[in-house]
Amino acid sequence: MKSRYIVWAFAALLAAFSCTPAQETPAQEDPTAKPVKKRSRAKAEIDTTALTYEHGIPVDLYSVDDGVVEDGDYFSVLMEKLGVGQTAANELIEASRKVFNVKDIRVGHHYHAYYAPDTTGDDNLAYFVYDRDRRSVVVFALEDGPKVYIDEQETISRLHYDEVTINSSLWYDTQKAGCSPLLAIKLSDIYAWTIDFFGLQKGDSYKAVYETEECGGQVTEVSKVLYASFIHAGKEYQAYYFDEGKAGGNKYWNEKGEGSRKAFLKAPLKFSRISSGFSYARRHPVTRRVQPHTGVDYAAPKGTPVVSIGDGVVTKVGYAGAGGNTVHIQHTKNYRTAYLHLSRYGKGIRPGVRVSQGQVIGYVGSTGRSTGPHLDFRIWENDRPINPLKMITPPADPISKQNMPAFEKAKAHAFEIRDSLQVVSYYRQAVLDPLGE
Repeated sequence: MKSRYIVWAFAALLAAFSCTPAQETPAQEDPTAKPVKKRSRAKAEIDTTALTYEHGIPVDLYSVDDGVVEDGDYFSVLMEKLGVGQTAANELIEASRKVFNVKDIRVGHHYHAYYAPDTTGDDNLAYFVYDRDRRSVVVFALEDGPKVYIDEQETISRLHYDEVTINSSLWYDTQKAGCSPLLAIKLSDIYAWTIDFFGLQKGDSYKAVYETEECGGQVTEVSKVLYASFIHAGKEYQAYYFDEGKAGGNKYWNEKGEGSRKAFLKAPLKFSRISSGFSYARRHPVTRRVQPHTGVDYAAPKGTPVVSIGDGVVTKVGYAGAGGNTVHIQHTKNYRTAYLHLSRYGKGIRPGVRVSQGQVIGYVGSTGRSTGPHLDFRIWENDRPINPLKMITPPADPISKQNMPAFEKAKAHAFEIRDSLQVVSYYRQAVLDPLGE
C-alpha cells in the first residue's frame, strides 16, 4: 500500500495566504441472464484523451448505480439483481478464488455497478465494485474478463493537534469538535487505568497531538497519540508515546516515565453511566428495603461486552439468585471481582479458566433481581468489599534507566510538534477563517 506523510507547516499556511464511447463488440447473449431495466441516464460527450479512472475503470464511459448489500444478498443473488446470468456469475466466482472469497461479502457494505450501453439500447453490467473496507475495494470485471482484482487506495499519514472540552461525553464532544470518534476510543484505551470515563464532569478537557491514517478523505485509524493532557476533576493526567521495544509492553507513560497500564482497569465496560454507587445504606429499587450495595451499577444496553479488569482465574460461573448470571475472578492473593446480572457468558468462560485483562467474560443483562439492563460490579480486597471507584492500584514497571534519555527526547519532540501545530491552528482561527480562506 502506497503511503505518504504530511505534516502541516506554518510557512505553508502563510504561502497559501465527456465523447461518444468507442464502438464495442456486442457481448454474447447469456440465456440465463435476466432482463435489466434500461438506465435513463444520458451519456455526455467525453474527451477520450482525458478520461477519469477509478480503480482502473474509465468511469466516464459508464453510468453507475450505487447500492448497499442487504440481508440475503449472496453474490449470485446480487448478480441476478444487476442483470447478470448464472453462467457469468459462476465465471466471476471462479476468477475470484485466489483473490477474494465472495462469501466474505457483508451486509451493510456498499457496492457500485458500472453499466455500458449495448446496441439494443439496454445497459450491460461491465464492472461490479465492492467496498471491502475503508482502504480497499474488490473489482469484478465482466467487460474485459472475467477477472477480479483488489484495488487498495492511497493512505495518507497526518499529524493533528486538538483541544476539546467535555460538556456531554467524551464520544459526543470529540465528534462535535470535528475530530474522529476513533480519537475518543484511543484516549479511552490510553487512560483506561487512570480516568473513570463514566464519571467525567462538565468542564473536563483534553489536548492531544496524534497521528491518523486517512484514505479518501476519511480517517481510517488513529495510529498513535504522541502526547495527551487530560484534565479530569481538576487534575491533569499526561501521556506520552514511547516504545521500549518489549513485546506486549507499555507504549504510554506519564511525565515521570511511569506506565499508564496498571494491574486493574478503572471499569469493566465502556461508554455507560453509573446508575447506583457503593453504599451500605441504599434502598433497593425492587425490594424497597434499605440494605448494603457493596458494588457499582453501570447502566448499559443489553449485550454490551463486559471485560475482566485484570489478569486472573475464573472461580465461579453460574446463576446466583438475586445476582442472576454471575462470574467471579480471583486476580491476586488479595483481590477478587464479581460481575452480576449478565445476559450470557463470554466464550470459554468456566471455573478454572485463566483470563487476561480486557478479555470479554460476559455481556450486560438483567437477570436475577433487576429493574433493567445493567452490570453490578464488585471488588474485594482481602475478602473485604471496597468501592471500585476509589480503588488505587500501583502502576506497572517504569521506563528502564537506560531508556530514560530516549524517553525525554520523545517528550521534547512531542512538545515541538504540539507547539508548531498550535501556532498553525491559532493562525487559521485568527486570520484565515475570518477571511473565508
